[in-house]
Amino acid sequence: MSGSAQTATEQIKATVPHPYHLVTPSLWPLCGAASAMLIAAGIIFVAHFGNYIVLAIGFVGAATTMYVWWRDVIAESRTPGLHKLITQIGMRYGMALFIASEVMFFVSFFWNYFNYFFFPDKMGTAFAAVWPPQGVTTIDPYAIPLFNTMTLLLSGTTVTWAHHALIEGNNRDTVRGLALTVMLGLMFLCGQAWEYTHSPFPFYHGGIYPSSFFIATGFHGFHVIVGTCFLTVCLFRAMKGQFTPQRHFGFEAAAWYWHFVDVVWLFLFVCIYYLGRSAIVAG
Repeated sequence: MSGSAQTATEQIKATVPHPYHLVTPSLWPLCGAASAMLIAAGIIFVAHFGNYIVLAIGFVGAATTMYVWWRDVIAESRTPGLHKLITQIGMRYGMALFIASEVMFFVSFFWNYFNYFFFPDKMGTAFAAVWPPQGVTTIDPYAIPLFNTMTLLLSGTTVTWAHHALIEGNNRDTVRGLALTVMLGLMFLCGQAWEYTHSPFPFYHGGIYPSSFFIATGFHGFHVIVGTCFLTVCLFRAMKGQFTPQRHFGFEAAAWYWHFVDVVWLFLFVCIYYLGRSAIVAG
């Protein structure tokens, strides 16, 4: 290539940059993975030894990572020229694939539950092959679980209201809708905490049914915590006027995630609370 042609090519690259965004190298993904590992190990320590230290360290690490990582992502999203159209499309595909992976994550819990639900003889106990196992008193689905179901369904409507208000340029109703959604998410978590502290079966050393119950509903509760934090960040950003009808993918991703949490809970309520209760009553 001649010198003049090479100079012209360099000028074109300088004036018309590529449409992709190359992220800055960061330690936060590694810190997040380490915190998640500590949380998983902490759950095991709590279940078997009643020790909450590792779990607490994991949660502190996860919260710190979320704060600094999201701070950097928000600053990046507000930098003009970084998130072009093709980058925004890539982020949407990425969020959709992430939610799809989360769906398969919960499929494994349902698979485990229904493995014993339909084939209780696989438990290998000396008692009769029934599900829930003999001696297990299940939680009444029409008490706290029904309240939590109504709470999450209502939160789905409030976050949709906030999204439509944002598209219409009504930032005041966007803030109101997000505030209500965060409040409903906290109400759900309080209801689940009360349910766990008053559970008729123990969190650890309780057998197959408590293990299946707590791992499915507990991980869902963890996702509600993450979703509530996600929406709280969006609430503060909306209060500062950082979203526009044209550029608000951060809020849109949070809404997608929250609707996923809603749908998973409906399956949990029907399959574990309602059908599990029906099985023991019918037996």
